[in-house]
Amino acid sequence: MNKEDLNRALVTLIEKKQALHKLPYNHDSYDDIEEELHDLEDDFNEEYGPYLEEVLEKVHEQLCPDTDVLLPTAYLPNDLGGDTDYVPSHKEGVWVDSDEFPGKEARLVLVPNPTRLILSVGKKVRKEVWKA
Repeated sequence: MNKEDLNRALVTLIEKKQALHKLPYNHDSYDDIEEELHDLEDDFNEEYGPYLEEVLEKVHEQLCPDTDVLLPTAYLPNDLGGDTDYVPSHKEGVWVDSDEFPGKEARLVLVPNPTRLILSVGKKVRKEVWKA
């Protein structure tokens, strides 16, 4: 697995997602950008899905065994938030039922620069749980 290619693909995908979220639904190019995003997601899941799903299964097994693993693109944030060491909002990513933080809202999010999975719990806890 080429980590740089994975990171570039993540950045491209999140930038397209960010561009779409900035547009109102009635914008002339909304449908075209949405279609481009879906194509990028399909390509990403085809290229990196098997590798990332294996990673996600291991992370879920350790942190949240009662939560189903989703497609890698489900774990992406809506924006990049900066170039390096970005820490996403506590509302980004996929909700998980964390054994370490029972009864608290926990989420897993896949972010680039460097490519990693972050567990967020509420507004205060951000924990890197995997790094490419």
